[in-house]
Amino acid sequence: MNKVYKPSTQCLRKPFMFQAISPEGQDVTEIKIGRSLLLSMYKDMVMARVLDALLMRLQRMGLVGLHAPSEGHEAAYVGTAYALKDEDWIFPLYRELPTYIARKVRLHEIINRFFQNSMDCLKGRDLSVYGDVKYRIVPAPIPVSLHIASAVGFALAFKMRREKHIVMNYFGDGATSKGDFHEALNFAGVFKAPIVFVCVNNQYAISMHVSRQTASETISDKAVAYGFEGVRVDGNDVVACYLASVNAVDKARKGLGPTLLETVTYRLGPHTTADDPSRYRERAEVERWRQKDPITRMKKFLVDRGFWSESDDRSLWSECEEIVKKTVDECRKVPPLHYTVIFEDVYASEPWHLAEERNQLLEELKTG
Repeated sequence: MNKVYKPSTQCLRKPFMFQAISPEGQDVTEIKIGRSLLLSMYKDMVMARVLDALLMRLQRMGLVGLHAPSEGHEAAYVGTAYALKDEDWIFPLYRELPTYIARKVRLHEIINRFFQNSMDCLKGRDLSVYGDVKYRIVPAPIPVSLHIASAVGFALAFKMRREKHIVMNYFGDGATSKGDFHEALNFAGVFKAPIVFVCVNNQYAISMHVSRQTASETISDKAVAYGFEGVRVDGNDVVACYLASVNAVDKARKGLGPTLLETVTYRLGPHTTADDPSRYRERAEVERWRQKDPITRMKKFLVDRGFWSESDDRSLWSECEEIVKKTVDECRKVPPLHYTVIFEDVYASEPWHLAEERNQLLEELKTG
């Protein structure tokens, strides 16, 4: 009679998650980061939250197109981005608004992108996904996970040129079920690409819960199969995200290969403005995660350290709201894109048939 195989309980382990600040705002790792850096990260988180909320309202008013809100993700995106140098490259997806704030992208440039006006660096393409090589941010393709292999290729190019730049590649838990993810991570592991993969595990790929996405205990465990380190981080703890990223970036820059960071957080809002999350998750679940709000946690930590006060906080929120509102008002006055933009950037040299089509469009616009 064949014996049924039973795995040893010694192989089972409770997944470890790195944390620097407890949900109550207490230092649990003897943090040695200066006041200036801590405050800078907090201010960027608040600015990202304020801008995100206004973009949601503008979309509901019909003034901007589709928006993927980032509420609740601020610590994961700001903390990881702060570990980079200006010359490093970012391959985002579509929810990385806090990353752009941390990267010091001008608000006008972000908001012009959402209005898709004549100052939009991407000329109205790719929905509201942002990207500008001026800031070393590569525009993301809409299909989930498609950009991961491209990010690995970018990183390997730096290695071949003996340049010390690294790439940070963002994606969600849903992307880990795509073939591109596995092919890209395998390639990165084999050739020790100078890249940091950041999986922002917000529990849902639209309506699909992560428990139905993978049988792995954690997403970070997947890195083991590709021969490099996977680190699980509290994605609502900006300091933990920063410290874990600093270590991963340093390894990549030294030629020690990639790291997969799994930042565990929660999507407090809808997947996009076209989504109704009440159809697939309970309100009580959302409220439990609201108690772990990354901005509230960081504020408690700063106040406890004597770096911040309630008065400082009120002033910061008011200032951010005023700046964002003023910038939106200015961007609304920018002229729209001209219709002929659809013919631009298709060919290096415009062929005769495209010129003919453009002229035909202009004639039709004249005659109405």
